[in-house]
Amino acid sequence: MSTQGHYLAVFTSDKTGPQWQAWYALSEAEKAERQAIGIPAVLAWDEAHRDVIVYQGGPLGPTKRISAEGEVADIVNLLTVFMVVRAESHEAAVRLFEGHPHMSVFVCDGVEVMPLLGG
Repeated sequence: MSTQGHYLAVFTSDKTGPQWQAWYALSEAEKAERQAIGIPAVLAWDEAHRDVIVYQGGPLGPTKRISAEGEVADIVNLLTVFMVVRAESHEAAVRLFEGHPHMSVFVCDGVEVMPLLGG
């Protein structure tokens, strides 16, 4: 499969920052309310963009990092959710994510989009 025109999109969120602190401060009922709005919105976004979603990806869990010296550590990074999309250009790929529910309803603060090279 050629990767020309394919882009990796990684949603970012500072899991130690104020948006997550506010999320954790919500009651279970408030979280459920937000999810009742956000989950259908994400599904609607996915459906509207199904022709350009190459790989659905999904949420990313806790991270472990191994150094060149072989030391393993638990770390916190900004990587939250990922997917692969197809677009005519890098700019077009980025623009796909304007107003995405992960940023407008949930706690992601951006989406980093990069071309997949090779293939």
